Amino acid sequence: MSEELTVLFRQSVHHLFNAARQFSILSFLPFIAPLVFIFLLTGCGEKDTHKAAPPRPVRYVVIQTLSSLPVDVRTGEIRAHDETLLAFRLSGRMVSRLVDIGDHVHAGQVLATLENQTGTNELASASADVESAKAAEQVALLNLNRMQKLLPSGAIARTQLDTARADWQSAASRLKSSMAALRNAQDNLAWTKLTAPADGVITRVSVSAGQVVSAGQTVFTLATSEALDVVFDIADPQQLSAPDAKERVFQVALLSNPDVKTTGILRDISPQADPQTRTWQVRVALNDQPSMALGASATIEIPSSTLPGYRIPASALSRTGDKPAIFVIGNNGEAQLREVTLSGYSAASAFVSSGLHPGDKVITAGVTKLRDGEKIIPGERQS
Repeated sequence: MSEELTVLFRQSVHHLFNAARQFSILSFLPFIAPLVFIFLLTGCGEKDTHKAAPPRPVRYVVIQTLSSLPVDVRTGEIRAHDETLLAFRLSGRMVSRLVDIGDHVHAGQVLATLENQTGTNELASASADVESAKAAEQVALLNLNRMQKLLPSGAIARTQLDTARADWQSAASRLKSSMAALRNAQDNLAWTKLTAPADGVITRVSVSAGQVVSAGQTVFTLATSEALDVVFDIADPQQLSAPDAKERVFQVALLSNPDVKTTGILRDISPQADPQTRTWQVRVALNDQPSMALGASATIEIPSSTLPGYRIPASALSRTGDKPAIFVIGNNGEAQLREVTLSGYSAASAFVSSGLHPGDKVITAGVTKLRDGEKIIPGERQS
């Protein structure tokens, strides 16, 4: 079988040789030219592949001096340092309201009243019960005294004296009960009048005359001191829960007139969030007493608890391992990856506390495509 294949191969070569003698080399030129052209292109492509890429121009910023972290500014309301919520102890319809917002009141002054017809009736009933109990107690006492005088002469039995003593004790107990009910009726009638517990200013009115109120429902808010607080809400209470939070100084200014300003210190943070807004209420006690009206809007600058740092654009941040890093332009024209420590953030900037020095040129764009040691040239400089 192998001999037959050898014979067939020889015959094929012989026929090809005869065909080549009959045609000139020019007949094969259309087939040879494309092969030569493709070979030349392939050679040129390999030559360009090994050619070094030119240095990349990069955008950068020059580090100047340390910058302070941005201050968080909130809007709050001026309120009294001590506020008292006033309410009736009884339920009923409020028939009169004698003060309004901004009125100065004195201790014991009547502020509002409820319907008192029911209270008056209860007081009259309790008074009648007391009179009846007094009469019954006096009769029982006279009877007891009479029995005690008759017992030595043997005119009555011992059991009659015991019965007289028990009747007197029962009458005396009923008198005490009636007098307690009278005092309750007097208190209930007095509670139909809402009085001021101390001198102060009415800062809020929650109920109007003719409205039915329940026991404990807030009717007035009374400011009982001249000291002022500014009250505002925050979404993260951890922002002010640092150990030195009580020592921080807050800058407070009127929203309508920023020239009226003062300082304050943290007073307290509400222990739980408001169920509707999901924010925590913060009160800052003002150190001075400027001309700030109750209820006025004010701005509060919340100082940062972190250290200042060098401000760089947020687009300059990169990473080395699991730590933040930035690219700087080296003296040899190469991009150098440098690990840094961050002290804070803002919406568009980052603050570096260590790893940078004044005069460093930080690359601010395209850092995701840079490699440590890559050749670069300074391009546009950012301010």
